[in-house]
Amino acid sequence: MVTPAFSDCINKLGVDEKDVIPFGRNKAKISLDVLDKPAAPGKLILVSAITPTPSGEGKTTVSIGLAQGLQAIGKKVCLALRQPSMGPVFGRKGGATGGGKSSLTPAEEINMHFTGDFHAITSAHNLISAIIDNAMFFHTLNIDERKVIWKRVMDMNDRSLRSIIVGLNKQGFPRETGFDITPASEIMACLCLATSYKDMEERINRIVIGFTTDDKPVFARELGITGSVMALLKDALMPNLVQSVEGVPCFLHGGPFANIAHGCNSVLATRMALHFGDYAVTEAGFAFDLGAEKFLDIKCRQSGLDPAAIVIVATARALKMHGGTALADLKNTDVDALKNGLANLDAHLDAAAHYKRPVVVAVNKFFDDSREELDAIVKHCAERGIPCAIADIFSQGGEGGKDLAQMVVEAADRSSAPFKPLYESDLPVEEKLD
Repeated sequence: MVTPAFSDCINKLGVDEKDVIPFGRNKAKISLDVLDKPAAPGKLILVSAITPTPSGEGKTTVSIGLAQGLQAIGKKVCLALRQPSMGPVFGRKGGATGGGKSSLTPAEEINMHFTGDFHAITSAHNLISAIIDNAMFFHTLNIDERKVIWKRVMDMNDRSLRSIIVGLNKQGFPRETGFDITPASEIMACLCLATSYKDMEERINRIVIGFTTDDKPVFARELGITGSVMALLKDALMPNLVQSVEGVPCFLHGGPFANIAHGCNSVLATRMALHFGDYAVTEAGFAFDLGAEKFLDIKCRQSGLDPAAIVIVATARALKMHGGTALADLKNTDVDALKNGLANLDAHLDAAAHYKRPVVVAVNKFFDDSREELDAIVKHCAERGIPCAIADIFSQGGEGGKDLAQMVVEAADRSSAPFKPLYESDLPVEEKLD
């Protein structure tokens, strides 16, 4: 397979040359000015999944394969996905650019330094850390060193730095702190929810970095360095453009973890995908009960985004694990275990039903899946009245995603009431949980 030239991807979008900031030959940043130009917004497709297992479910691969399938049936489509963190890339997880014939390119650059966004976020975060220590040294904000909640960050797994003591020099204030990973930075969460430079600035100003000796919150705006932080983030706020191996444009931007933030790519990248595509495919991290619910309850609430359809990814392998099959035995056909594991799929389908959006199940096909297992999943979904497609997108790319794409188009084209969150922001926590 020969990947189309990156210039073809830019031309496909119709972006003015002045709004493209090249980063080498195969990636670029796109100016926020493009969003000021009139365009009919596309339909947003949210991809989520069943509960993750070590066997892998492939949300990113399916997102890319679905987008390529939509292109294959003649639809104008864009992707909006998260940038991977180098910590998991060099740890157990590996790369995060899809797989096989449903991949993004340039994969190696995306999985490492890319356009420097994570470096900028790391620098901005640690600038705040340094100024907090400076404020304590000069006693300017009455910060209680025991109540500083702002740590430092780096985009790497380094267990020894999670808990450290700083300030051991003669002029310092010894205190316990540590390093989080860059996707856990509140700067990352702010960037991915921001709708403009002004909105980003306001979000930074509202950050609570610690408390005074009399338990009053100290806000980042009191440090007097928001302008400097924004200078470091000037380019990072612009979404990155890459493409899939079949030439589908992808706005790849931001990467907050879903266990500590909202686990979605940036609002700005999603808006660009909707701006340029009749259909925009995006993904939420982890399973529906974490990533997708945060996408809907946080990202959509704050941005006004309104998904037209939801795709839940499952695999025969993962369902067998949920049904009791050991990881080493997944290559063996076990329809009974798979049927037991379908309870996990059902739980996520039940959760998705609360949001009143059409749902499609995508079965990410592995080469050794048996026909009996795949048929059992399709039959189960049919009994629930849920469309289900076998997506052979790893080995066949867009061609293997055409059935899924057709089902998603039919689902997304149904009329739905405007999206409404399940709870109001001002409710007590217990009521929100209910």
